[in-house]
Amino acid sequence: MSTTVAVIGGGYGGTTVAKELDSIADVVLVEPREDFVHHVAALRGLVDPEWTDRLFYPYSGLLERGRVLRDRAVSVDQDGVTLASGGRLTPDYVVLATGSAYPFPAKIDFRDSASAKAKIRATREELAGAGKVLLLGAGPVGLELAGEVKAAWPEKAVTIVDPAKEILPGFPADFRAEIRRQLDELGVELLLGTALTEAPISEPGQAKTFTSSLSSGGEVTADLWFQCYGGAPHTAYLDGSLASARQPSGQVSVEADLRLPGQPRVFAIGDITALPEGKLAKVAGDHAEVVVANIRALIEGGELRTHTPGGPMISLPLGPSGGATYAEEVGILDAATTSEIKGSHMMVSRYEELFGLA
Repeated sequence: MSTTVAVIGGGYGGTTVAKELDSIADVVLVEPREDFVHHVAALRGLVDPEWTDRLFYPYSGLLERGRVLRDRAVSVDQDGVTLASGGRLTPDYVVLATGSAYPFPAKIDFRDSASAKAKIRATREELAGAGKVLLLGAGPVGLELAGEVKAAWPEKAVTIVDPAKEILPGFPADFRAEIRRQLDELGVELLLGTALTEAPISEPGQAKTFTSSLSSGGEVTADLWFQCYGGAPHTAYLDGSLASARQPSGQVSVEADLRLPGQPRVFAIGDITALPEGKLAKVAGDHAEVVVANIRALIEGGELRTHTPGGPMISLPLGPSGGATYAEEVGILDAATTSEIKGSHMMVSRYEELFGLA
């Protein structure tokens, strides 16, 4: 009798696990979205009409033997998975890969692709007519979005506001300096160590001119703003004895083999894990490889692998030809190299291959 594996969540980590285990197990991938969304390129999809449709990949080409169930897990406990449709799965192994929420446009909150594309197009239209753009948050999303807006519309005024005193804490000073140099060159205004004293009068992505006071004194005027902070892991479905692995942050404790503590059949990967490393598509992919190897070892016999969290790592495009990359093993890579490894193509070929579109 074949081993059954339920993968909960069809993002970067979940799709990799499902694809890799498809040949040796009966895989069910549970995912409420109509299509996979390539969020790595979401900010490019906002500013460039040619990219909007390229963000969506049908799940139909992912698995040869297994199935993708368009449904949502409302409860996962030590014995199985309860679905929003009322169904129940009792697989041999469960892989939790539900990822995290993040404000639009970095993540897209629609389950059907037509609505998602309509939202992107409508927001792009609003953005195109805005002379002054305000981004709240100087993390990777705010910086990357500033670069995308400036690459598409060099004449727009872009201001980033963040209460932090420095961009990208945790990365080397010379990497931060290189990003700041490029932002200066693009004409992006960075207001650090300050915050708006009241929320903008408009919704994010809605063109409506406003002026807000800053906590440090002075004020900022913008025609449109976006929130570029505030990710939250999707783990509210954890039930029974699995719920004890859920930390106050919503992230899930895992052992070195990426199983939940005391749970021999339940793994977790990607953004939901409480591991001290970046919440990146690459990290989710690294987790996926370990979990695939471990489920394979549990089925076929063999040693379990462990995952060691890596050091700080980032590839931060500022538009198709700008940005910089840092990893401990290679140091700092310049704009041309960052464009080559990510910025110019946003890694689409890798996912076209995964979903059988290549």
